[in-house]
Amino acid sequence: MNAEATVFVVDDDPAVRESLTLLLEQEDLDIMAFESAEAFLAVCAAAPSRSCIVADIRMPGMDGIQLQEELTRRGVALPLIFLTGHGDIPMSVRAIKSGAIDFLTKPVTGQALVRSVREALRESERLSEKAEKNGSASARMATLTEREREVMELAVSGMSNKEIARRLGISHRTVEIHKARVMHKTSSASLLDLVRIAQAAGLHD
Repeated sequence: MNAEATVFVVDDDPAVRESLTLLLEQEDLDIMAFESAEAFLAVCAAAPSRSCIVADIRMPGMDGIQLQEELTRRGVALPLIFLTGHGDIPMSVRAIKSGAIDFLTKPVTGQALVRSVREALRESERLSEKAEKNGSASARMATLTEREREVMELAVSGMSNKEIARRLGISHRTVEIHKARVMHKTSSASLLDLVRIAQAAGLHD
């Protein structure tokens, strides 16, 4: 990991914020610390692609679970590690089911925290790559005409050119032309490529 990765520490205890910051800075990470979930949410839209959150579960005002729910509502995909001074099993299960990377009990060892942060940053990279791939696929699909899109959707559903022609009431040759344009515009080398791009764009299960 390098300093291009950022860890957001969200905890209402100044001593905890300071100790976590010192520990994680030794791992060559950029640290931004916040005293509340509300303070973090005010800037989270500017989060870099390689980043994660280490948050206290119990805080005045918005707690950690509510922070997680708000990030989900906003569509902000930031891997989240929870810290708690209370061994609350039901809460930890709820947090993990909602997508949290880990649920650590204070006082947490430096080794355990660093291990979780590394895992969270790997997940952040994966999410970033997926978002970039999906955005690229959607951009390609946006170049298709309405008819090309119809042909593409039927093609990726498994229909032959003859079946597509019959369904759309056009000639077999016209289907071939539309299909060739679809392959070119989406930079697909094969029908399998086209299926993958359609899936990334959310147009095919």
